[in-house]
Amino acid sequence: MSTVAVTGFIEAHAVDVWRLLTDLPGRAARLSAAGPVELLTPGPFGPGTAWREARTQPGGGTVTEEFLVVEARAPHLLVLCSSGAGVDYRITWNLRSVRRRRRGCTAVTVTQEAVPNGPYGRVVALLLGGLAARAVEVALRRDLADLALAAGATGSVEAA
Repeated sequence: MSTVAVTGFIEAHAVDVWRLLTDLPGRAARLSAAGPVELLTPGPFGPGTAWREARTQPGGGTVTEEFLVVEARAPHLLVLCSSGAGVDYRITWNLRSVRRRRRGCTAVTVTQEAVPNGPYGRVVALLLGGLAARAVEVALRRDLADLALAAGATGSVEAA
């Protein structure tokens, strides 16, 4: 299993960051790596919500991914899962209100866990694990920076 975590500080309230994070129709306009979103389930956002989007990869090219909301506790916790070729992913967004520079802001930690789901996945993880982890870290940092920009805030992104 490979785990990558990145923390960003966004100068906006957790409720506002949550709204941006969970607004699926507006996702492509906010996240530079996300393409148009195709909703796969009807109804309000919450556990069971699923969507498909094309994502631009840090090294170039695009990949189409499907995401499923596993857990959603507004405005503090969002857990998604996504299956890839030989790997299952679990993406956890933790939002925590903090004071920084005498202002309220939100500490956002996003963690992606990759679990090989068969022999092919284990071989790929062994051969490309470090390279893949660096690419994931770049993508997570980019998503956090995009969220900060969408919130109209300045922010900083740090490794966790």
